[in-house]
Amino acid sequence: MAADEHAAVVVVGSGFGGSVAAYRFAEAGRQVVVLERGRTYPPGSFPRTPAEMARAVWDPSGGLHGMLDVWSFRGIDAIVASGLGGGSLIYANVLLRKDERWFVRDQPIPGGGYEDWPVTRADLDPHYDRVERTMMARPYPFAHPPYDSTPKTVAMASAAADLKLEWQLPPLAVSFAPSADELPAPGRVIREPSYGNLHGVPRVTCRLCGECNIGCSEGAKNSLDHTYLSAAQHKGADLRVRHEVRGVAPRHGGGYEVRYVIHEDPGLGEPRDTARLPERVISCDRLIMAAGTLGTTWLLLRNRERFGGLSRALGSRFSGNGDMLGFVSRARTPDGSHRPLRGSQGPVITSAIRVPDEVDAPSRRGTSGRGYYVQDAGYPAFADWLTESSQWPGYLRRAVMIAVARARARFSRTPGRTLGAELGAFLGGNELSDGSLPLLGMGRDIPDGVLRVERDRLTADWITGTSEGFFASVESTMRDVADALGGTFRPNPLRLVQELITVHPVGGAPMGRHVEEGVVDSRGEVFGFPGLYIADGAALPGAVGPNPALTIAALADRMCDFALSAAPRSRPAAPHPPKTPADEPTTSVSLSEEMPGS
Repeated sequence: MAADEHAAVVVVGSGFGGSVAAYRFAEAGRQVVVLERGRTYPPGSFPRTPAEMARAVWDPSGGLHGMLDVWSFRGIDAIVASGLGGGSLIYANVLLRKDERWFVRDQPIPGGGYEDWPVTRADLDPHYDRVERTMMARPYPFAHPPYDSTPKTVAMASAAADLKLEWQLPPLAVSFAPSADELPAPGRVIREPSYGNLHGVPRVTCRLCGECNIGCSEGAKNSLDHTYLSAAQHKGADLRVRHEVRGVAPRHGGGYEVRYVIHEDPGLGEPRDTARLPERVISCDRLIMAAGTLGTTWLLLRNRERFGGLSRALGSRFSGNGDMLGFVSRARTPDGSHRPLRGSQGPVITSAIRVPDEVDAPSRRGTSGRGYYVQDAGYPAFADWLTESSQWPGYLRRAVMIAVARARARFSRTPGRTLGAELGAFLGGNELSDGSLPLLGMGRDIPDGVLRVERDRLTADWITGTSEGFFASVESTMRDVADALGGTFRPNPLRLVQELITVHPVGGAPMGRHVEEGVVDSRGEVFGFPGLYIADGAALPGAVGPNPALTIAALADRMCDFALSAAPRSRPAAPHPPKTPADEPTTSVSLSEEMPGS
């Protein structure tokens, strides 16, 4: 099929890797087209009502074009995003760097093979710096009222101190102040950077509403649409929403072609046969695959026959970045009184407890097992009402008691309590919701999962068994946190059937030192296919450990340094693996230009 148009660079997807690449190439004067399957989400457009949430899923054939896309596999389910800005629309804002010693080299994996990171922390540090500036990352302003009394943050700090574990306020891509030189305050209008905002809608600072994971309707979250993508559009990038990529292939003579369909604005839940949508084709000199871990791997596996010589490592090194959910309920102070945690107050995550890894500094040589983080995991306020609604027997009993008291007062003509006092008695102390807090664990689980395509569907061969020791350790620390807070620990019910949910899937097209080990090299370029890059979580050869967003973005930024310093090349023969891959040096390049927001 002949191409309908041509661009210098096509970026598939607009998540952390795609947005960085779109800006970097556009800023360098390249013609950039971004193809994003989802729609735009300006502040105020995110779903909030039950009816809106029911339609907030991605199922085009069912007439649903929402931002939540759920992939179900054996042993693990994954929740990812669809929309301009990708996962940044629903992530919890945390921008933690991968721990220096967690960039392991040749670490054996049970069942065969090795986890190897062909880049180092030193390679990524300048790119971490650059991404943090652009995303305007700042720790939770715990030293300033009203943030200093956030109960869940206070509780996590207290638990970490009791357990003698490292506690920190991680950098968050959230605006707590109108500008960098002003004090934090909720609900104030944010001063936009020089490149403006592609939505053209005013944003206000964080109101501490706990709605980060269902989309920030205030615009306080510095998501990719407000930062990198706005900057990319300002530099001339063509951002196309509702453009879903179906196929990719190399072109004779160099470059690549991308086949896609356009989803028109659908009727309300109106089913349609998306297989019959007309395909269009755009060709390009450089192709950046950034459709997310699952999307990119699925596209490459689905179109594998078009890529002769593509690495056999495609589909390997899949994991959920150690994601695990637990709950603290009915927390108590040492004297037995109610301890408020108020998970709905604040951004979703404010602080993190770090548990060391066996590869950490010599001073911690007694540590065994893989390291991880445990973070407070907040939620929207309406979840408090849902939690309390599960206590209806108690509400019914109190309602009957109030009705009886009111009847007695009326017939005896004696003064009774005010209606306000009675309403307070009806609602009760709400200790369940007020004293409960989800805990989110993540860390270096074992990247031994395999992704495949069967009957045009992505499947995963992954079970918790290999990493069971890791997950047991995470759960043990969560129990310790619950005990330190005087609460009861409740694991995710899915743990009973050895099922997990991840919001951080990684791997599938991992980087490696040669074509037998990985799909892409340390610079993000696919072995044997010049000008084809993978810029998302699929390229990770193992779990990041902490939240992976910052590392994905930093790797994409580093990839762009190399790509922009070289002219497009025609495809050579597939490279042979070096004889001594462990001795291959890594290289770091940092350009002197400044990113927006610096």
